[in-house]
Amino acid sequence: MASVRVLVLRAPGTNCDEETQFAWELAGARAERVHINRLRENPLLLRDYQILVVPGGFTYGDDVAAGKILANQLRHYLSEELQRFRDEGKLVLGICNGFQALLKAGLLVPPRPIPKPSLRLTAPDDPPNQESIEVVPATLAANAHGRFEARWVFLATTPGRCPFLAGYDRWQVPVAHGEGRFLCRDQATFQTLEQQGQIVLRYVDAEGRLAGYPFNPNGSQGNVAGICDITGRVLGLMPHPERHVLATQHPHWTRRGLAEEGAGLRLFRNAVAYFS
Repeated sequence: MASVRVLVLRAPGTNCDEETQFAWELAGARAERVHINRLRENPLLLRDYQILVVPGGFTYGDDVAAGKILANQLRHYLSEELQRFRDEGKLVLGICNGFQALLKAGLLVPPRPIPKPSLRLTAPDDPPNQESIEVVPATLAANAHGRFEARWVFLATTPGRCPFLAGYDRWQVPVAHGEGRFLCRDQATFQTLEQQGQIVLRYVDAEGRLAGYPFNPNGSQGNVAGICDITGRVLGLMPHPERHVLATQHPHWTRRGLAEEGAGLRLFRNAVAYFS
């Protein structure tokens, strides 16, 4: 059987692409790192792969906002091919900066129109502004305490229809980010995501209970650590599963005993098995 092919998308500032490639190869896939410029030149390259992953890092220096420039490239140059990719039953994964890019590109939560602000002075009898702009109703904002956060966290999982997370319950992986606080524009959006089963990962304490800092490292609304799209086949998460694919990557492995593999490897194995 031919290996599952994974496109690891990189851009200026990406710094987790090699670790992510290693994780996929450890899971049995054939992973290739491809620069965003190469994909923009030939979007049809995407059709040669079964899985697209946008890894962590600081693409374009996180200028404007974390992942925003890469998100604009995905949305304005690759949206048609990305939609086709998902509609064909393929998988998309965004880790940390990749989660920020997928979310801000509207690939996890569909954009919705809002009235466009008007900069001109209007008289009371002027007709209302009929123009609108599209906004994504959820984002990843600066951490609540205003600092970069790097620590190991516990995750509670509600896999639902998301194939990446099959078999997970509670697990531990590291985070490393300055803008990971998940926020919705309104409570109705958050409730909709809950009701549709899109909130699949939450920060918890060692006993699996929702808790504040440091267990929730960034102040995310509802302790959200990761969400999927309505199909379950597009997943974004702030923690780094690729940094815990080997048992020896956990800081406590000498006192707890050596496990067979790191807790993050199952996520990559699940995605490969999805196409078996």
